[in-house]
Amino acid sequence: MYRTLCALAVASLSFCAAALAHEPAEKAATVTLVYEHELPDVPGKSIKGVLVEYGPGGHSPAHTHAKSAIIYATVLEGAITSQVNDGPVTTYRAGENFTELPGDHHGISANASQTEPARLLAVFVVDSDETELTTDDPE
Repeated sequence: MYRTLCALAVASLSFCAAALAHEPAEKAATVTLVYEHELPDVPGKSIKGVLVEYGPGGHSPAHTHAKSAIIYATVLEGAITSQVNDGPVTTYRAGENFTELPGDHHGISANASQTEPARLLAVFVVDSDETELTTDDPE
């Protein structure tokens, strides 16, 4: 009986550890480039639209964007909690927006809900040769 209980306890802990190990991937935001166009009267600059989709409780890691990027983000669905640089932690709801300037650090970017999805459209004005729009902070 003791061996059976120990085996069940070990199996339960293993299952829980495996579930927790996969949690970050399940909570990660999905990022899709949906639009890209060179600006005709601004040589070397492009506009890029990025759709960011958060499942319930989803988030993006802390990050910075391309050094040339100016970003205008609009929440399309749900609510997004955000913090840029040392500014206040703010929750933006569908239809609301915020701006990030070159060199800004985005410390918090997360779905404000644990039960509903959220989506935002981030519009970048960036150097056309930029290939990495986002760089995650080292862990």
